[in-house]
Amino acid sequence: MGIVGGIMVPHPPLIVPEVGKGGESIIRKTTVAYEKAADFVASLKPDTIVLSSPHSIMYSDYLHISPGYEASGDLARFGAGSVKISVSYDSELSNRLCELAEDEDIPAGYMGERDKSLDHGTIVPLYFIMQKYTDFKLVRMGLSGISFADHYKMGQIVQKAADELGRRVVFVASGDLSHKLREDGPYGFDKNGPLYDEKVMDCMGRGAFGELLKFDPYLCDKASECGHRSFVIMGGAFDGLKVNPNKLSHQDVTGVGYGICTYEVIGCDDDKRYLDKYLEDEKKSLLEKKAMEDPYVSLARKTIETYIKEGYVIKVPDDLPSEMYERSAGAFVSLHIRGGLRGCIGTISATCDCVAREIIQNAISASTKDPRFESVEEKELEKLEYSVDVLGDAQKIDSKKELDVRKYGVIVTNGLRRGLLLPDLEGVDTVDDQIAIAKRKAGIGEYEKVELQRFEVVRHH
Repeated sequence: MGIVGGIMVPHPPLIVPEVGKGGESIIRKTTVAYEKAADFVASLKPDTIVLSSPHSIMYSDYLHISPGYEASGDLARFGAGSVKISVSYDSELSNRLCELAEDEDIPAGYMGERDKSLDHGTIVPLYFIMQKYTDFKLVRMGLSGISFADHYKMGQIVQKAADELGRRVVFVASGDLSHKLREDGPYGFDKNGPLYDEKVMDCMGRGAFGELLKFDPYLCDKASECGHRSFVIMGGAFDGLKVNPNKLSHQDVTGVGYGICTYEVIGCDDDKRYLDKYLEDEKKSLLEKKAMEDPYVSLARKTIETYIKEGYVIKVPDDLPSEMYERSAGAFVSLHIRGGLRGCIGTISATCDCVAREIIQNAISASTKDPRFESVEEKELEKLEYSVDVLGDAQKIDSKKELDVRKYGVIVTNGLRRGLLLPDLEGVDTVDDQIAIAKRKAGIGEYEKVELQRFEVVRHH
């Protein structure tokens, strides 16, 4: 009993004949592989299918599990209302998932239900599976903006709950690959699209689930993938297990990547405890970075750790480089955890008599007052990565041609509205992107005119 296998599958509505109306022939290779994957699921005779879908309810900071006892849905929005799926939920298993997630401090559960109907990321896999096998109950979960590591932990929880309850479980990881594989595709082309598909199909084809944790979030974002976190959860469900991977197909003819693999559990293997190794490597890397921090970053770290742990604002230390006392300038303090932003607050120009005080002030704000995030908690401190940007004087410019997204930050102004964006940020590749983001931050409309200023920074890591 427990996790007996899993499949990685896409969810293009086109593949369903009632939707495709002949157009599905373009992805015939995927259809054939899908039918083999459904046969594989049927051969395992699961009591329960646990399915993760990027089109179920999704929150940035919470992983939703569908509550209740049953659900249904159709493909009417894709012109095929006759395609209807109804399932019974394994409420006992989903209840236990919620309990274990709370115990493990993973933000997951039943909260936030909006639409109880099945989404197409669920319906398409079940359409194929239920032609071969129907004697199962379902647990459906969405994805989240929480870290890859926490998604992996959710998979570990699935494994633990299945073992405890004696369920024979197959995990279905529903997710497309890159949506930016062809210029003539619906989402256009990005060079990171084919790179992501090649990389993810390589590690999924080998069952190397630990490598999923190390994917650059920037690569995932630029590739516009939708299934990575699904695959990570399934990887967690196989933690410590030996699996037999079988790569069945990969197609990109529509401009969207469709990959199909099957995984049969064939035993236990402690060498496959990928999260433990990942966290060990992460801790080592953070300690090495901490040892190399310069005084600017060390001051930000000391400020935040003292404020979060002990509740007071430190005094300016007396052992800093002289320029941190003598110079006044605007500064930004940025916090990241596992590549994801955790807080960023700064000042465009000096508001304190020296850079050191500017950093102390903005470090506390970045950790407690960024409106996009809750305050940093003490348990997060050891995971934080810091950067401090000290701003040079702003210069008025006449044209965006005088900007360089890697060298200069930008300030946009319209009346009393003013927005800033730092230079050399991941995911910001063009001057137009830089200006657009700065305008959005200031609440300035896309087509409203702005005055432009540029500035240089000294970035401390």
